Amino acid sequence: MTLFGTLRAPRELIFGSGQRDTLGKVAAKLGKRALVVTDERLAGDADFRAMVAQVEAAGLSVRVDGSTLPDVPVESAVASTEAARDFAPDVVVGVGGGSCLDMAKCVAVLLSHGGKPQDYYGEFMVPGPVMPLIAVPTTAGTGSEVTPVAVLSDAGRQLKVGISSPHIIPTVSICDPDLTLTCPPTLTAIAGADALTHAIEAFSAIRRAPTPGLAQERVFVGKNATSDHFALTAIGLLWEGLELACTDGGNAEARARVMMGATMAGLAFGVAGTAAAHAIQYPVGALTHTAHGAGVACLIPYVMAWNATEIGPELDQIATAIGLQSGAEVIPAISALFGRIGIPRTLRDLGLAEDRLGWVAEQSCGIARLIQNNPRPLPPEEMRRLVGAAFHGELAELESN
Repeated sequence: MTLFGTLRAPRELIFGSGQRDTLGKVAAKLGKRALVVTDERLAGDADFRAMVAQVEAAGLSVRVDGSTLPDVPVESAVASTEAARDFAPDVVVGVGGGSCLDMAKCVAVLLSHGGKPQDYYGEFMVPGPVMPLIAVPTTAGTGSEVTPVAVLSDAGRQLKVGISSPHIIPTVSICDPDLTLTCPPTLTAIAGADALTHAIEAFSAIRRAPTPGLAQERVFVGKNATSDHFALTAIGLLWEGLELACTDGGNAEARARVMMGATMAGLAFGVAGTAAAHAIQYPVGALTHTAHGAGVACLIPYVMAWNATEIGPELDQIATAIGLQSGAEVIPAISALFGRIGIPRTLRDLGLAEDRLGWVAEQSCGIARLIQNNPRPLPPEEMRRLVGAAFHGELAELESN
């Protein structure tokens, strides 16, 4: 096999307890006028106010935008951009969960290039660099602090939409696991399971022929040597830390492992991409309005079972990383972990109506960039079978095929 790898990442990644206190120094190197994007709850948080004060103490003018909403409605990104124009920021800081970081990315694009979010849907549509962007995650899950993706919700479409461009990878990411210490158990579980799903799908994605120019033709190129390194590291860290972080939220070591795992998973799927679990979750989420992380984590055991004939070596490597004897033990172990931390076991448990299974399968097949990344093909009739198995909890049936 030809050794091939590619990596897209922030210019600087700073990780560790207390590292949020570097924000002022980092911002001062990148601009003079900082727009700090967060949500209403965090805007009143003591840690957040202390970070803003640091930026001001470093000599920057600061405006706080606390208007981020869950799933980033397109209209909210437009409104935030228009509200910021008179301030004329030259650096954008996103502080918060994945929605806050995605909002900051979108605002940076619109301030830098104009237009509307719809102009940038898809891959490689952002025409050039955006203004400096700093990401400070307060949850451990999406990996948005290191990825080339911003996900938005568009009322004019039934599914979420994405802007995918290397230009929106944050310039600097500051990952301080102490900011997650107060994250409640349910959110910790959903976010961490999302991260573990990112890592598994990146590690088991299709491996494409490394033709020259592959990374310029696709944002997500499939599994490769560098993404595999980060994905497997992420799986090990999340396996070690996630359950403990859910049951003992004050355990700083577990929190650090989970945040590092989420960041490593972001570095992995930021080039490798995700696959069928994410494709199916988009229509499921649109119908059930359940958390993205709960949906993809519910689905990943079924998707792994479907892919098992194609990912035997990967399952064996995962087994070694998490201390199991063989690849055959991996899917039951991941499913059991998710059950212990409260992830729904079936699509029925997520609230999906049985009469919508056909629509979900049809819509999932239409998300070509993800389905094409899956290591085993999913033609429409097989997608219907996979979705049905995930609805009825028929994991063993998939494992036997």
